[in-house]
Amino acid sequence: MIRLGVNIDHVATIRQARRTYEPDPVQAAGLAMLGGADGITIHLREDRRHIQDRDLRILRETVPFGLNLEMSCAEEIVALACQIKPDQVTLVPEKREELTTEGGLDVIAHQGMIADTIKRLQGVGISVALFIDPVPKQIEMSSKLRARAIEFHTGHYAEARTEINLQQQLEILKFGAEQAHQLGLHVHMGHGLNYLNVKPIVRLPHVEELNIGHAIISRAVLVGMVQAVKDMKMAMSEHFTSRIISH
Repeated sequence: MIRLGVNIDHVATIRQARRTYEPDPVQAAGLAMLGGADGITIHLREDRRHIQDRDLRILRETVPFGLNLEMSCAEEIVALACQIKPDQVTLVPEKREELTTEGGLDVIAHQGMIADTIKRLQGVGISVALFIDPVPKQIEMSSKLRARAIEFHTGHYAEARTEINLQQQLEILKFGAEQAHQLGLHVHMGHGLNYLNVKPIVRLPHVEELNIGHAIISRAVLVGMVQAVKDMKMAMSEHFTSRIISH
């Protein structure tokens, strides 16, 4: 069964809009777990626009497994991660002016800094994934850097507006998953996935984990967090079952 990591950043976004104490991301995480989430994902940005240090500390105490911290290689954030020790760190690119992460980390251009960060995180027992575009050279470098996993940026797939482009993006993701698997990397995917476009993704080979935030939080506003997570798990499991039957 493919794991679902629920990204709760946007719960904190609503809170920070008023600089108050609600809604509480920690409560949201608990409800997501009750709904069947296999893990909780948060992005501690350098500008602290949503998730705060305190959130990370409390979530480490309350999320029993699968706490995934998305972060840059900034020294301050790396030191904090080494201290708090989430179950997994996913290294991502970060620009102050972006609304959300716009693309994958260029692990070739920044290989020295990334190698040092991976070594530090793995040295304290943290599993490391790299958030990259499904590009062969990026996948190969991720293996050389000894990351445990890669998470493919699925934004181009999510933004495809024609059937031809959609199929092209799925083929790129499929090819990338095959290459990563052959190199011994665990395959995760995320960005822009929702209750409809997740269905073809779970049919791809070797996918072990999806990280989804905006779609789930948006639905949770209307139906509640527990139900929103249950609905996503259902959307994923229906096609996971059909994949087994088709083989």
